[in-house]
Amino acid sequence: MKQKRLWTILLLVVIMSLLLVACGGGNNEPAANTGEEETSAQPAENTTVEEPVAEEPATTDEGGYQIPAIEDGKYNVAFVYVGPHDDGGWSQAHDVGRMYVEDNVADVHTAYVENVAEGADAEQVIRSLARKGFDVIFTTSFGYMDASEIVADEFPDVDIIHLTGYKANEANFGNLMGAMEDMKYLAGMLAGSRAKMDGNPKLGYIATFPIPEELRLGNAFSLGVQQTCPECTVDVRWIFTWHDPILEKEAASSLFDGGAQVVMTGADTPAPAEAAPDGKWGITYDYSGNCVVDACLTSMYWNWGVVYARIVEESRDGTWVGGWEYFDADSGALGLYGFMDGETMQPGAAEIPAEDLALINDTLDKMLAGEFTRFDVFKGPITDNQGNVVLEDGVSLEQLDLDGFSQFGSECKTCMYWWNENITAELPELE
Repeated sequence: MKQKRLWTILLLVVIMSLLLVACGGGNNEPAANTGEEETSAQPAENTTVEEPVAEEPATTDEGGYQIPAIEDGKYNVAFVYVGPHDDGGWSQAHDVGRMYVEDNVADVHTAYVENVAEGADAEQVIRSLARKGFDVIFTTSFGYMDASEIVADEFPDVDIIHLTGYKANEANFGNLMGAMEDMKYLAGMLAGSRAKMDGNPKLGYIATFPIPEELRLGNAFSLGVQQTCPECTVDVRWIFTWHDPILEKEAASSLFDGGAQVVMTGADTPAPAEAAPDGKWGITYDYSGNCVVDACLTSMYWNWGVVYARIVEESRDGTWVGGWEYFDADSGALGLYGFMDGETMQPGAAEIPAEDLALINDTLDKMLAGEFTRFDVFKGPITDNQGNVVLEDGVSLEQLDLDGFSQFGSECKTCMYWWNENITAELPELE
């Protein structure tokens, strides 16, 4: 019995030893020979041990959007884009402007958030950027207007500049837009001349949303068409999106299939030029680098950098006040591709009659000199496509008319809810 008990005790000792080794408690390996005396793992008396400081990440994920961080010691400027920063259109033009600010304004850090949906998502992103500490935030889509206003009220020390809308608070929230109707008017002259030369008086316009901006630009294009092709007509396709390459191509193809010789767009991608069949033409928009195929007659583009740089400097100096800024072609922020200094004219544009080229170039020169403005584009006589006189001879629209629908609460008198007489489409329904 004693022998059995002894074996039991020995067996228990062996099992306990194995358990200690398995749990790491029996490590008897010799220390590495470093040639130095062993030092204690505890700090010596009066020695301060600093806790590691976690660096703020370059971006944080908030609601599915990557919110960039500011850079200490710099003036921090953020941009909010409705599409991808490299969309070949509207958002890319803004991103080129952002890079201009980075390169030309001292001690400035810029960042952007892209593909931000209008509405609640925009409000979340703009608020997150303000909380991060950005000094200036440019919100670059019409549907960001209300969100920009709300966040500006919450963060009075942050300057928020909204594009294409009509609200401002005369403090830290301002509205910014340019007279792209100038370039659309010139593009209409070009399109009308090309269509007349080709013997096909039908043209097309891809429109995004039924807002004053889109009717203003469509009407400006159509007024330009009248200057070189009085018999030409313009059809319209609504796509209800700013950026959708598939829908934009489908709309362009629909207009071409319907007989259009030239199609102009109010959306982001170069779809009209890409979808143009042989012998037909597209006119692209927003970005100077998107008119790359021979079927592209021109692009009406923005040069936002010069305006953004000025506003950022004024914001940092404390002289910027959030009002209503609407610049014309003499600002240097608008262009017509192929017709500006240093640019080569597209083949389809270079072929139009010399007298029409001269008219376009002469009008452009007057615009750049400040002698022909948006109020000259919209100067009577103008008649709508219902036979109503919009403006008598020599009478111009006012700024409120360019910006507003009375149905949206604007105090405009004539307003922009009409189509020029050569547009064959019906007016869009307003929500």
